[in-house]
Amino acid sequence: MNFALILFLLLVATGAVWLLDHYWLRRRRGERPEPWWVEYPKSFFPVILVVFLLRSFLVEPFKIPSGSMLPTLLVGDFILVNKYTYGIRLPVINLKIASVNSPRRGEVMVFRYPENPSLDYIKRVIGLPGDRVSYRGKRLWINDREIGLAPDGEYNYVESGLNFVSAQRLVETLESHRHAILVQPEVPSVHLSGVRFFPFRDNCAYNDAGFSCMVPPEHYFLMGDNRDSSSDSRYWGFVPEANIVGKAFMIWWNFENFKRIGQFIN
Repeated sequence: MNFALILFLLLVATGAVWLLDHYWLRRRRGERPEPWWVEYPKSFFPVILVVFLLRSFLVEPFKIPSGSMLPTLLVGDFILVNKYTYGIRLPVINLKIASVNSPRRGEVMVFRYPENPSLDYIKRVIGLPGDRVSYRGKRLWINDREIGLAPDGEYNYVESGLNFVSAQRLVETLESHRHAILVQPEVPSVHLSGVRFFPFRDNCAYNDAGFSCMVPPEHYFLMGDNRDSSSDSRYWGFVPEANIVGKAFMIWWNFENFKRIGQFIN
């Protein structure tokens, strides 16, 4: 469901009634009370307008539906996404009209899934345009430089379907971002059978040890923090700049864990 489009249509409909009443109906009605089909749209119009502007240009709420970003984000976290930090975009069509900042390695980004732009995904930015990203033996290299990892204990969780998962927790440092990731040593770095054909697929080389990809211009390479339980750029390719929605920056609610409320996303 395209909520932005629905909100835009409601804004147009209620705004049209407001304008019609302001410039024509009110004078014809005189002292008679407003009919319900005028009163309600006029009442909702300013509320819808404020919500539309806030959601389109400032912040937008999202709910985390899967465990691909564990341990950073939990299933059921409600997060806020900064809509202007990567540029000002027209709502609904997502066309950028002004540049502000470019994504940086290590930031958590919400974007439109390349294979189905009606779906929003969230992953961590790993590779920028022009970067060579390699992942072999659960170790990440960017432009032939190995990214530092530090052991941080174990992390156990239950997947959907009640599958118990025991993973190693590691602290990864991408530029100024220090964040935890999860790896399962017995799982391959990439499931070759799951790799699809995608635009610029020739930029990547896969083998049993892992992969290496050159990120094309105006595209980004993203991965989940739960490295072995994430569908990400390893499998469906690069994220075009035009698909960017915004930068995730805060958890604003979690019904099962109130301590997470107000935590900033690193």
